[in-house]
Amino acid sequence: MRTSNSLESMERGRQRAVIEVVLPKIAASRYALKRTVGERVVVEADIFADGHEALSAVLKYRLEKDEAWLEVAMIPLGSDCWRGEFEVREPGVYCYTVAAWVDRFKTWRQALLNRIGAGEDLANEWLTGAGLIEAAVARANPEDAARLREAALVLRAREAVTQALLVQTAMDDALAETVTRCMDRNLVTTCEPELRVVVDPVLARFGAWYEMFSRSCAREPGRHGTFKDCEAELPRIAEMGFDVLYFPPIHPIGRTLRKGKNNQPVCQPGEPGSPWGIGAAEGGHKAVHPELGTLEDFRQLAARARELKIEIALDIAFLCSPDHPYVTEHLEWFRKRPDGSIQYAENPPKKYQDIFPFDFECEDWRGLWRELKSIFDFWIEQGVRVFRVDNPHTKAFTFWEWCFAELKREHPELIFLAEAFTRPTVKYHLARLGFTQSYNYFPWRNTRDELAEYLTELTRSSVAEFFRPNLWTNTPDILTQYLQHGERAAFMAGLILAATLGASYWIYGPAFELCENRPREPGSEEYLDSRNTRSSIGTWAGRRSFEI
Repeated sequence: MRTSNSLESMERGRQRAVIEVVLPKIAASRYALKRTVGERVVVEADIFADGHEALSAVLKYRLEKDEAWLEVAMIPLGSDCWRGEFEVREPGVYCYTVAAWVDRFKTWRQALLNRIGAGEDLANEWLTGAGLIEAAVARANPEDAARLREAALVLRAREAVTQALLVQTAMDDALAETVTRCMDRNLVTTCEPELRVVVDPVLARFGAWYEMFSRSCAREPGRHGTFKDCEAELPRIAEMGFDVLYFPPIHPIGRTLRKGKNNQPVCQPGEPGSPWGIGAAEGGHKAVHPELGTLEDFRQLAARARELKIEIALDIAFLCSPDHPYVTEHLEWFRKRPDGSIQYAENPPKKYQDIFPFDFECEDWRGLWRELKSIFDFWIEQGVRVFRVDNPHTKAFTFWEWCFAELKREHPELIFLAEAFTRPTVKYHLARLGFTQSYNYFPWRNTRDELAEYLTELTRSSVAEFFRPNLWTNTPDILTQYLQHGERAAFMAGLILAATLGASYWIYGPAFELCENRPREPGSEEYLDSRNTRSSIGTWAGRRSFEI
């Protein structure tokens, strides 16, 4: 759009149309809208000009990778508000903008009707119309050019043809459309900058997620589960209607400072440790825990899941155990304490001595960024298209924006879920940066008024343009007071509300199915014997779920 009091504005002085308040747009056009394949993007704008001449406007759109624009006519709604819409048909980034102009041909047609009604002499009007039509010939393809010349000839032969034929020719909508398509675009005002919409697969908007620890799916108590055991569970999960099966980290677990049962700082013999303590002699983020099986076993599991229309989702946790190869190979990627030791993760009063977070302010931040992106690349090569990202709000926002843009340039079908237990402004910012879905506050909204108020915010405010909530019920870390004290009825109500109030929902499957509601201690919202730091492997498989 024009900028006042500038040389640029003076040079565009003949572009008389003004475009304002283009909606929807996110943060002054800095970020993209979100849609899924098959949805429509509805755009409104205030469009006006000086004088009383007629205006025309189009909504222009294209895939970012394409050069040619497609156009749809915008419709005036009154009070200078115009609307247009287009359908997004494949994953990727679409660009769109609004263009408007003073339409001389439309103005001529409207004035002609008024003059006919007033019984005025129309001799000059027919010649004016012919001139406007002929001006479009130079920019027309051969077929359109022939149609335009024919119409112009009819108007110029005004004395040799009937007025009925003249009026019919002038008012032909197909002719008007052709003139518009072939008009001189030098006087068109185009909204700048271009706006964007990120288009994801339908699963990004609509789907049911089931969480399960792969190590706890063995059918014999005390035995470590394997990918083969998980594969055996797939038909049951598919039968329940779940679209995504999410695994917490499947990587080797560190042994140094390994946590024990219920986050105890000392690990007893045989305790498996937390899966989020990633990295050991067997490898790091690009390796699988040996007791789960091999990479080939994982690929087979993912392929079998896809046959049953289930996507495997993996946890991406940018955390390292003291035994992770990164700690010895890239010590510069971690923050040091004054005594020279590496700073472990903590959220006072909680301490996670078995986990080292990365330092996103380190001198080699570019090398760190490239390596972290390569973790996604590796698992994409193994067939994974859905990722749950652990605590993204504790990592650099700029990293996520760069990383997701790079990944989705090659793989627009990717889905990223933000496990962000944080403030609304931060949740929404992560969504704007590229996270496809997000955790939210649904589990703590239990009364009718609480649910109505929160769901209204998520679905009826501007955040609906970019923030997709996944209405989760519980996680291995969170057992709400509602589930602890509401017994079986609370689990049933939670599932029904999550599955019907939102397009995407989530359960920490086995614990939810079995109505596990024992907290670690009174007042706590953590599970007793949580699977993420359980003293024994345990097993869920074979135990019956509740039925509604």
